[in-house]
Amino acid sequence: MYPKDIALIVMFSGIGPGSKIVEAGTGAGALTTALAHYVKPAGKVHSYEIRPEFIQNAQKNLEKAGLSKYVVIENKDITMGIDESNVDAVILDLATPWLVVPHAYSALRGSGAIVSFSPTIDQVIKTAEALRENGFVDVQTVECLMRGMQVELGRTRPETLMTAHTGYITFARKSVGQ
Repeated sequence: MYPKDIALIVMFSGIGPGSKIVEAGTGAGALTTALAHYVKPAGKVHSYEIRPEFIQNAQKNLEKAGLSKYVVIENKDITMGIDESNVDAVILDLATPWLVVPHAYSALRGSGAIVSFSPTIDQVIKTAEALRENGFVDVQTVECLMRGMQVELGRTRPETLMTAHTGYITFARKSVGQ
């Protein structure tokens, strides 16, 4: 995951110091590390990952960053349910996020956020449909494209190469009174 996407996920989720987060798709732990940084010193990230080799790698990366005490990584399939309750945000980076939506609704506090990163529009469509069917509000999807600038006197122009499509970010909120 690229920093441009991580930044939007952090902002859309509304997390901060003390937040309780459920994340799925730990991978190497890049997003997990950023989330842990933002929830410290009193918050916690509960990260679900089904591949043990990814868990080991992510734990090493979290230790290197000095953030492992803010993260609990669980070797579980989040599509089967979420153990935590009254969480501030559920953040997903997995192939079938729509299967997690009902579990996320149950786990989130009122006005809690769900954010899903998906590389294909087919995933986004299924996820957005599931969000609406499960009572989420303010369902939106964005794509973040980032292009640097070559800045030289008399020759300033966009760089030829850019970090274009990496994925779509879909976010929504649980209704306040729920």
